[in-house]
Amino acid sequence: MAEAAPTAAIVAENGPATEAITAPGREATSGRVRVLLVHNFYQLPGGEDQCFEADRGMLESRGHEVSTYTLRNDAIRSLGYVSSAARTIWNQAAHREVGAIVRSRRPHIVHFTNTFPLVSPAAYYAARAEGAAVVQTLHNFRLGCPSAILFRDGAPCEDCLGRTFAWQGVAHGCYRGSRLGTAVVATMLAVHRLAGTWNSQVDAYIALTGFARGKYIRAGLDPELLHVSPNYLPADLRPGSGRGRYVLFAGRLTPEKGVAWLLDAWRRMGPDGRLVVVGDGPLNEMVRNAADRDRSIEWLGWRPHGEVLDLVREAACLVLPSLWYEGFNRVILEAFAQGTPVVASDLGSMAAIVDRYRTGLLARPGDPEDLAAKLGTILADPAALSAMRTAAREEFESRYTEEACYGRLMRIYDAARRRYEMRTA
Repeated sequence: MAEAAPTAAIVAENGPATEAITAPGREATSGRVRVLLVHNFYQLPGGEDQCFEADRGMLESRGHEVSTYTLRNDAIRSLGYVSSAARTIWNQAAHREVGAIVRSRRPHIVHFTNTFPLVSPAAYYAARAEGAAVVQTLHNFRLGCPSAILFRDGAPCEDCLGRTFAWQGVAHGCYRGSRLGTAVVATMLAVHRLAGTWNSQVDAYIALTGFARGKYIRAGLDPELLHVSPNYLPADLRPGSGRGRYVLFAGRLTPEKGVAWLLDAWRRMGPDGRLVVVGDGPLNEMVRNAADRDRSIEWLGWRPHGEVLDLVREAACLVLPSLWYEGFNRVILEAFAQGTPVVASDLGSMAAIVDRYRTGLLARPGDPEDLAAKLGTILADPAALSAMRTAAREEFESRYTEEACYGRLMRIYDAARRRYEMRTA
């Protein structure tokens, strides 16, 4: 294990090994499950990291035996370009280490939340070779797009979706603006597409929305492997009052998040209202300059998660002006849980999550006049806003609680195990 020791964290918890997950045809919830959770942390914390920790806590709280294997991208600095590129395609150390954990802990399920870039698909092979079923949560569109967001030049882009090699992505340097870096990602995708990895080494995928599931099918994933289960939150968040009377943006300050569109829309708003921006990223200067010119705009920069929740709770609405499809933005759930309606782009998964005129409003992507009108509607009608706040909380309680997700996850685990047994019979 010396090769990856600086970057790997392996944790085994709870009690001794237990009986098999289920017998064919039985509900997975009938027994205790042994699960190995595998996650590659990015350099900057994000929603995928939160989902990994949430899954861990949910499973442990219900008595399941949970082990974890994690790598962190901070290690890339010490690896060098050639070494890190090679590990993106196949990390032999991760293959060896995951295999050792599966042999030792005998999990029924190895559940991956992110393999990119250091865990690599090699870990799928190790898990299945040692007798565990493999589940992969799809938080982004990486399996069909080098940039993972299906976005280029200010608009959704599907040029590489379903192609063996992402030539267009390489030509445009879609991964971090680098043709060389994009070529590495495109090669990883092509190698494993040609090897059949995506459909032969994973027993169940979790797509966060039906919209996303459709894109993954276009990317070449077997529809029978694709299950839909949205993100969730513990039910301990409580509704706020919304008395802050401000519009809140909370997220990365990047082009695909629609920051420029939002600022343009806000300039068209009347004198009433306040825009609070929380986040950090490449468009910092744009937001800072806008705040300097307009006293109704307040930029808070990065804030700890607890402070963001407080801001969401008291906002009149959360605005999500993304120009890309989004996966399942966790802040939407945090808004719904606290009774805060959402004004989002009428695009991709967001259009399915936000119930128009019930839990929020939808604006035409990139249209500042329409976004300004939708935000104005929210701020101008207290009665409608109050009804939306109630509906947002009801939506959360009916679909996005931990309890609702747990049942779905156990059924997916059961399906994955049956698929594995069928394939290896």
